[in-house]
Amino acid sequence: MTYSTDRIEALLNEGVRDKVYPGAVWAVGDATGTRAQGATGVLDPNEPNVPMQADTVFDAASLTKILAVWASIGTLWEEGKLDLDTPLGAFWSEVDGHPLRAVTTRQLLTHTAGVPLRAQLKNLYGTDPQDIRDGVLHEALHRPPGEAVEYTDRAALILGYLAEYLSGRRLDQLATERTWQPLGMHSTRFGPLPAEITTRCAPTELDQDTDTHLKGVAHDFSARLLGGVCGIAGAFTVLDDLAVFLRYLLDTSTSHGQAGFGPDWTRQSLTVQTGTLEPVRGLFWHPAPGTRPTDNIWVHYGFTGTGMWISPHQGRWAVLLTNKLYYTRDRQPLTDVRNTFRALAFV
Repeated sequence: MTYSTDRIEALLNEGVRDKVYPGAVWAVGDATGTRAQGATGVLDPNEPNVPMQADTVFDAASLTKILAVWASIGTLWEEGKLDLDTPLGAFWSEVDGHPLRAVTTRQLLTHTAGVPLRAQLKNLYGTDPQDIRDGVLHEALHRPPGEAVEYTDRAALILGYLAEYLSGRRLDQLATERTWQPLGMHSTRFGPLPAEITTRCAPTELDQDTDTHLKGVAHDFSARLLGGVCGIAGAFTVLDDLAVFLRYLLDTSTSHGQAGFGPDWTRQSLTVQTGTLEPVRGLFWHPAPGTRPTDNIWVHYGFTGTGMWISPHQGRWAVLLTNKLYYTRDRQPLTDVRNTFRALAFV
């Protein structure tokens, strides 16, 4: 197994020079461990003498959907507490009598549920967490379930609420107890982060209210509105924790502990679940752009500049963590870097 380490380093160094991101941390590996890794750039351009490090803490953004929600839903499914194809209204009292009652868990996981495309939580429901929960769970559908694949943050928010309902635990507690602690992901947690951890956290976007870059506090507004914990975003993580997580997905025997979900959940999630609908989706994961179905390379991204890839067929995984949001919301420069990085990691 070979990796184009020199070309990966050159690619990511170029991204720093072009101000795609202040810095990046990356790794590639297989079920047995990390085969190559590196860090480039700086943590914060305002402190040019502080380099990006392998243990830098990143705002995971939508990787939260995998690390917390997908893993927790998988745990509940494995325990027999959840059938993916039973309409929610049949067992969830909070949605019974409302449009969401007809939607299934599988449709939420494949972004085919027809729920509204934008969160807009504060504008629609105010700032009280219970009012927001009620509003989201009682909202009208955007289109009939199963009609189209449309990515929406609300799917993860609803699934986070569902996991809390079925487990009787808050999402952060459930994810920590059933996934992060058993796998030894000791640096993965929901924010806001304590001061001693914030110092090694990569800053993200400029906060207009304080005129400082967000650091140790979730960039995602919905997560901040809900106190830092929600299905959309809010988790912080480090490279080594993601490596442990992805290794477990390839081979559960690599871990000293057992997460609540196992290989059956991973296998089902990393196969096409959307039938003839486009774009193709698994369960929250989707095929990496520019790859063929036979390549079997799946990915999930985070808006702050994070991403992780996995291929059960090739027995490989890859992680690229950046704080590209420090500079811009423009997606294209990082999209080009991500696609090239994936091509080099999965030769």
